[in-house]
Amino acid sequence: MIKILFICHGNICRSTMAQFVFQDMVNREGLADRFFIDSKATSTEELGNGPHYGTVRKLKEVGVPVLPHRASQMRRSDYKEYDYIIGMDGWNYRNMMRILGGDPEGKVSLLLDHTEHPRDIADPWYSGNFDATYEDVVEGCEALLEELLGESLS
Repeated sequence: MIKILFICHGNICRSTMAQFVFQDMVNREGLADRFFIDSKATSTEELGNGPHYGTVRKLKEVGVPVLPHRASQMRRSDYKEYDYIIGMDGWNYRNMMRILGGDPEGKVSLLLDHTEHPRDIADPWYSGNFDATYEDVVEGCEALLEELLGESLS
C-alpha cells in the first residue's frame, strides 16, 4: 500500500483539497485498496477544525466527495509512516523540514514538483481564489498519480 500525506499550513484548505481530490481519483481508477491518503498541517492554528467552507464549496461544485476530516499537525513520526509527504508551497517545505529534521529517504516534495511546471500552490485562505487552487491541485494530483502508476503499480 502506498501511503501519501498532503501538507499545508493549516490543513483546512489546500492539503484537504489535495487529499479529497487524490482519493477521488484513485477511487475512480479502482485503486482505493492500494493507497492510504491523509493530510495534516505544519501549524497548530486550525487544529480540530473541519475543511474551509471555500474548499467544501469548490469540491461540491465539481462533484468531489468531501470526507470527514479535522485538522491535525504533522509529527516527526509521520516520516516513518508515509511513503510520500507532499507540501503545497516553499513555506510548507521549510516547515516540514523543521518538523521532520530532514529528508534522508527523499520522501518530501511539493505537489506541483510532479508536474512539468513546478511552482507553489497559492493559499486560498489569503487569495480567496479556490478555483485557481483547485486547478493547481488537480494538475498536481493527476501528475502524481500518473507518476505512481508508472513507477509503483505497474
